[in-house]
Amino acid sequence: MSIWVTLEMEVLEGRFAELEPFLADRLPAVRGFDGALSVTLYFDDETRGLLIVEEWLSKLHHAAYIQAISENGVLASLAAFMTAPPEVRYYKRLAI
Repeated sequence: MSIWVTLEMEVLEGRFAELEPFLADRLPAVRGFDGALSVTLYFDDETRGLLIVEEWLSKLHHAAYIQAISENGVLASLAAFMTAPPEVRYYKRLAI
């Protein structure tokens, strides 16, 4: 059964115009990473809140992705656009 991951963060004031192309350039690699099923982004202009909703085959697949972007510098580059580290939550789909 797949898992859902949410990442909530606040974009630094005045940085969204730079963040948007950064994300557009990197999203194909996220979506193509082993175990990634979907990635959707939401942005609130008023609060500068960014919500990333991802579906992965497993928490281990997501952990491998986080390790890869930590090692290649993408995570640090993303963090430079944010006021603080993202709040990450994991959810499992309920079959009710």
